[in-house]
Amino acid sequence: MNHAQSQPEWNGDELRRAIKSAGVALWTWIVDDDTFVMDAKAYELWDIAVETDLTFEHLSAKVHPADRDRVRAAFVATRAIDGPFEIDFRILTDTSDVRWISARGEGNEGDAATKKMTGIFLDVTGRKQAEEGNELLAGEMSHRVKNLLALASGLTNITSRTAATKEEMVQQLTERLAALGRAHELVRPLPQGQGSAALLGDLITVLLAPYNDVGAFAGRIRVAVPRMGLGEKAATNLALAIHELATNSLKYGALSDDAGLLDVSGSLVEDCVEIIWNEQGGIRNERPASAEGYGSKLLHRTISGQLGGSISHDWVDGGVVVTLRLKESRLSA
Repeated sequence: MNHAQSQPEWNGDELRRAIKSAGVALWTWIVDDDTFVMDAKAYELWDIAVETDLTFEHLSAKVHPADRDRVRAAFVATRAIDGPFEIDFRILTDTSDVRWISARGEGNEGDAATKKMTGIFLDVTGRKQAEEGNELLAGEMSHRVKNLLALASGLTNITSRTAATKEEMVQQLTERLAALGRAHELVRPLPQGQGSAALLGDLITVLLAPYNDVGAFAGRIRVAVPRMGLGEKAATNLALAIHELATNSLKYGALSDDAGLLDVSGSLVEDCVEIIWNEQGGIRNERPASAEGYGSKLLHRTISGQLGGSISHDWVDGGVVVTLRLKESRLSA
């Protein structure tokens, strides 16, 4: 059987419908005079008026500044490259939105006399945003795993200082690690219909329970905040922020010191909830040389971006005071 003869042939109308349904935009670059010809879909994709007389330089001005040199070099290189080429880059629309475009074509395959090169544009913004989201999630998960390992080590040290026997240490450490597991569950989003978020005070208390000592050091953590309910999204993001503050405290602050104290208080200030995280004592009570680590960026992004609030640090004599100001309306979401 001749498979080549059995393949269907598509007519022009069918090909045009297929191109339209795929969201493909067509372009031709006439190299000699730098003219760039595009179909209506490409003009829409690039957010340019159809009547505009285009050159490659004119079009490249719409490319994101960080990608512009790379895009120009790639298109120029097509004059000397045989075979297909593909490049993804960002453009800026008139509304200042960033859009990702994939340009694909055949290098050095144009008309020898007119030096035309033809290819397609595809809008790949959704794919790029998904990739960026996956990278961010992977970074956050990696950071959380590292934090959990550091917390487990810190909790072991705390328990070894207060337990009188190895049996008592095993019991206390097991209880603390179980509490840490319950606290970690609070930083995961709750699927719809699977429970409701906690009260503000309950959430903070559960998150800090693994770090509270027993015996002579009992009661080193105090929580006194307004009684108010939290929405599921707000609870997840606030739990992540508290978890990050507790991690830093266990590494460097009040929770790293036998005599360290942590006081978490709160009050309503106009349309905001103000939470004061006050630490006294620690192995490092001065401002760190660098506060731009991943954890710090994650903390600031969570407070400002997800909760619409602000965070400030005041390194005082013998400790640190962290002030969180959160929109009350965001906490109910």
